Parts: sequence; structure tokens; C-alpha cells
Amino acid sequence: MFNWAVTFLIIAIIAGIFGLSGIAGTATNIAWILFLVGLVLAVVSGLSGYRRKTRN
Repeated sequence: MFNWAVTFLIIAIIAGIFGLSGIAGTATNIAWILFLVGLVLAVVSGLSGYRRKTRN
């Protein structure tokens, strides 16, 4: 998930350099959403893994 976020962030930076503000804005929004989703999934995965270890 974070790889896709970084990919879209790089696309946004390149589009911003070339003056393509519409594409840059869209790519930035997609990168931000993917980063948040990846962060939430990482936290949930970490918490569920921690709980499983304590039950055994």
C-alpha cells in the first residue's frame, strides 16, 4: 500500500514540475488516501498480532 502511495506522490511531483496542476492534485489526493489506508491497516495488523501472541 505504501509503495502505491509513494508512486502516486512521485507522479504528483513530476506533474507539478511540468505544470499539470490537475493531474498533480489528483495524484496527491490518491497518495494521501493510500497512505492513510496503509497506516490504518498497519496499526490494525500490529494490534491483532499483539493480541494473538498474548493469548497463547
